[in-house]
Amino acid sequence: MHVVAVLALDSVSAFDLAIPCQVFALVTGSDGTPAYDVRVCVNRDTAATAGPTAPFRVSSSYHWDDALGADTVIVPGIPAERSPDPRAVRLLREAANNGARIASICTGAFALAHAGLLDGRRVTTHWRFADALAEQFPDIDVDPSVLYVDEGQVLTSAGIAAGLDLCLHMVRRDHGAAAASNAARVLVMPPQRTGGQAQFIEYRAPETDSADLGETLQWMRGKLGEPLSLADIASHAMMSRRSLARHFRAQTGTTPLRWLLAQRVERARELLETTELPLTRIAEATGFGAVETLRHHFVRHVGTTPSAYRGAFRR
Repeated sequence: MHVVAVLALDSVSAFDLAIPCQVFALVTGSDGTPAYDVRVCVNRDTAATAGPTAPFRVSSSYHWDDALGADTVIVPGIPAERSPDPRAVRLLREAANNGARIASICTGAFALAHAGLLDGRRVTTHWRFADALAEQFPDIDVDPSVLYVDEGQVLTSAGIAAGLDLCLHMVRRDHGAAAASNAARVLVMPPQRTGGQAQFIEYRAPETDSADLGETLQWMRGKLGEPLSLADIASHAMMSRRSLARHFRAQTGTTPLRWLLAQRVERARELLETTELPLTRIAEATGFGAVETLRHHFVRHVGTTPSAYRGAFRR
């Protein structure tokens, strides 16, 4: 069973701490048994205190050292202005050296940064603390606009509730889109939220510069099998290309064509899991046209070929 260690540091965010416990507990294997063994690991000497808004202590039968045997280690949010316990920093380095997948929720990214695990990587954290993370650790490429960043062995998520998106993404990576969708249904949230953290950043746009792209995003989803140009999208949104790019970045954290590409890959995953359609038909249905183009983008986004993905996750 895949062991997930949730590392409870002092003043841990209670909400962040609960997210992986809840999400991974919802996932079962094909035989109905739990797919993950989730363990909350606390300081052996003192139980962790929750953050200032949750005045209680966290105790567990698992200690920090137990995280070294885990397949995935997750660090929930902690006070960004406080350096983490040096023992926890050493533990994170050792776990990473042992090959564990390391993830952070919200300001847990600061603990990973202190451990040197984010150097040279693109990462994210809560938008309020993104500048502080970038200033304190200049070797890190901080992107405050997205909900999470998957760098392979190391993953980071944006503020608080984005931990749900990150954990569902890890479930999707481990067990496929259907498993993530089932967990999301129980959580009463979409399997993959559209838009990034940028839409929540405190920002007051001029009245003449406000527009909701929800209708255009829905229209794009319905046109995944058709060739769409930037001009087509701008025309539907009744904007210039420049205005479209500005509004799209503000509301989704990315560009129109990159967003469209991600939607096409996600649709391809769904068809590979739930249908017997040949790859040629899937390439056509998702707007890639040719199998070679589908394979190229699928490998870039998912890390494996469409055929291998279907073999692993076909329901």
